This record gives sequence, structure tokens and C-alpha cells, in this order.
Amino acid sequence: MTPAAPLLRHLFGVLAFLWVIVTADVASAQTCSFSISNANFGNIDVTANTVFDTTATFSANCSGIPGRRVRVCPNIDIGTGGSTTGNPRFLLSGGNLLNFNLYSNAARTTVWGSRLWGFPYNPPTININLNGSGLGSATRTIFARVWAAQQTRPAGIYISAFTGTNTAIAYAYTTVGNCAVIGGTNSTQAPFTVTATNVTTCTVSATTVDFGTTGVIQTAVDATGTLSVICTASAPYNIGLNAGTGSGATVAARLMTLAGATISYSLYTTAARTTVWGNTIGTDTVTGTGTGLAQTITVYGRVPVQTTPSPGTYTDTIVATVTY
Repeated sequence: MTPAAPLLRHLFGVLAFLWVIVTADVASAQTCSFSISNANFGNIDVTANTVFDTTATFSANCSGIPGRRVRVCPNIDIGTGGSTTGNPRFLLSGGNLLNFNLYSNAARTTVWGSRLWGFPYNPPTININLNGSGLGSATRTIFARVWAAQQTRPAGIYISAFTGTNTAIAYAYTTVGNCAVIGGTNSTQAPFTVTATNVTTCTVSATTVDFGTTGVIQTAVDATGTLSVICTASAPYNIGLNAGTGSGATVAARLMTLAGATISYSLYTTAARTTVWGNTIGTDTVTGTGTGLAQTITVYGRVPVQTTPSPGTYTDTIVATVTY
């Protein structure tokens, strides 16, 4: 039985050698840290019916075995604003939603998602080569966009926070496989916030009140024009009309002029032409509440009976002021 002893000693030595190799590889495992900057759209005006863009930056720093490559899978979930399909995500201001999303390309066509969330949108794969000192880093731009066609959203600060498991950045050596295989390995959080401030705003445009052509002014001449007002949803506003450019004109008796001659007229808020439209808030202006969409308001004009001046084209310029 004694000849077997050297063989047993040899096997024990091999096992001990393998144990040392495994221990050394574990000691050289990769370690990564991550951060994501906040994405702030700043002040936006959704009544403009356009997109609003901003960016954030994803940063990664890894260490491990020199010459190896680390594969990073930056999973970003729906955020505290929520989502029903993954596209769009939502920003919240109280109970109001604002559609937006995060993208991995500048054209903002590829949603930056997560392999862990159940929607058909994945994150980009980021490979980091470790240098001779076992260190490597990478950055990637996160492209954000607030969608157009949201004019009816009220003013407010809209936010979605990506805290807790809303970021799950997984990573492993590329030898492990692709991000589908890596899954949630080494899952690390990198919180950030997306913010947009929808400001209250109003714009106004007008059409001409054209009284047409007449001979002698023996009867009143009526005409109408329109104002188109776009104000942020739920924003109250007042519209005032000044007295015009005629010398000595008042809001009750405006003047169209031609080379020193004048024709008096008035503008009214009602079709009956009984309420003069002036410029004093709380007295003779028109009030309304914005919807985010264009609201058309009729301006009723009347030239009363008066002595007819010399023939020609008489004009006046009125300034409409929206206070909100």
C-alpha cells in the first residue's frame, strides 16, 4: 500500500494550485461607479406646439484586470412620473402629465430603456476597455425631449425623479455575454432628476376692422374684426384696446384720420354695440381663461352718423394688450 502515497500527494498539490488560481481571479474582479447628471429643460411654453430638447450625461468609471473589457448595461426605468408603455414617459406637476422621453441617439428616435422593465425598449451597451493599470472610463449623452402637441397643459414645474430602482446599472466582463445575459448583475443605482417648467404666457394677433366703402355717412356703418388669443391653459387674462392714434381720441370716440380730417367710430365688446371696449382692467376690458389653444374673440365696430369729410381712405391703429 505504501507506493500509493506519492500519487495522493501529487493530486493534493494540483488541487491546492487550482484553488490559488480561482482566488486570484476573484480578487481581480471588476468594480464600477456611475453617475447621471440632471436633465433640466428650463422654462418652456407648450402653447408654441413644438418640441423642447435637453441632455444629461451618463458617466462610468471601472477598474479590474488590466487589458480586460467591462460591459455596462445602464438600465433606466420609468421614473416617478410613470409611464404606461415606456414611450412616452411622464413628467408630473400635481395631477397633470407632460409627455417626454429619454433617448440614446441625437435624433431622439431610440428610447433609452431598461432590460428589466418589461417594455420593448433597451438601454445602449457601453464597453469600457481597461488600461494597463486596470482602469477605464466612458461617458454617454442621454438625449431628452418634451413632445409637441401638448398645448393644453397648465403652467407648473413638471418633474420625474429617477431614484431607487429606477436606475439599475448592471455590468460584468464582456466574457460573461451581452446585456441580456448580464441582466441585473452588479446592479448599481445612479439617481437623477428630469425637470421642465411650463411658464404662463399669452400671445395675441388681430384682423382688420374694415368698414368698407361708403358715400355720405347718413346711417351707421357696422363692421367686425377678430382677435386670436393664445394663453396657457387655466391662466386668466384681460384684453384691453387703447384709444388709437387719432389726435384727441378716447376709447369712447376713436378717430380714423386722413390728412387732418377725421371719421369718428367706436369698438364694442358685444354685437348690440352697447359696451365700449376700452383699456381699463375691471372696467371695460374683456376677460377670459386660457386653454392653451387659440381663442377667437370678435371686435364689433361702428361708425355713427356724422358729417362726411372729404373722400379718401381713413385709418387708425389700435393696440391690443393682453394682461395675464
